[in-house]
Amino acid sequence: MAEARLQAPAETRPDELPARQRRKEARPQELLDAALELFVEKGFAATRAEEVAHRAGVSKGTLYLYYPSKEELFKAVVRQNLGALIAEGKEVVAQFQGSTSELLVTLMKTWWQRVGSQRAAGIHKIILSEVRNFPELAQFYADEVIEPADALFCSAIQRGITRGEFRALPLHETAHALMAPMIFLALHRHSVGACPVQGCTMVDPLQMLDTHLDLVLRGLEARPSDSAGAAGIAAGAAGAATPQACPR
Repeated sequence: MAEARLQAPAETRPDELPARQRRKEARPQELLDAALELFVEKGFAATRAEEVAHRAGVSKGTLYLYYPSKEELFKAVVRQNLGALIAEGKEVVAQFQGSTSELLVTLMKTWWQRVGSQRAAGIHKIILSEVRNFPELAQFYADEVIEPADALFCSAIQRGITRGEFRALPLHETAHALMAPMIFLALHRHSVGACPVQGCTMVDPLQMLDTHLDLVLRGLEARPSDSAGAAGIAAGAAGAATPQACPR
């Protein structure tokens, strides 16, 4: 008698799933994509849940199965497009092998590729223009984006100070000086930059980012003539690293 052989069931690929099941698994992403488009086009307050559902091709009831309110939907959009990138940045800082200047270039250019040059850049405009009327979203954004982004850049700057590559400078202020032009680029892209205005000098975003990095990194670099030497840098870094309370 031929010996019976057991065969492990073949792994089912996503494209082999029944169409109905594939559709169900794709719905959360479809809803987030539709929500991002509408929030950027119309703003948070003017976007209605049924519009998001319609654009995603589902019923309003289906939308609420995944996201129980428009506020929760917006939070999910922010987490996916901004929060996830900040979390990835922490891993990059922890594992980076090059110089700290190279690290900052990597962080900022990755931001431009993943956020600044994409529709997600419009989230910054929504936050600045509308969250004053939505205090809960303002607190959410501070907790999930502003403070983690500040901590990310502070850790990168501290790395450069500890390694003697950067001068001892206030961490939080330096972090904000690094991030501010990126936010400006995002706001410009979704305001004046989106309108056919006459007489404005066109600024190339990547060239501006390169120029900003060149100016900032030259200012951050440790100076050979620094009389304090490495000991002074380390002492200044320790003082700059003192945790500071975020104003509420």
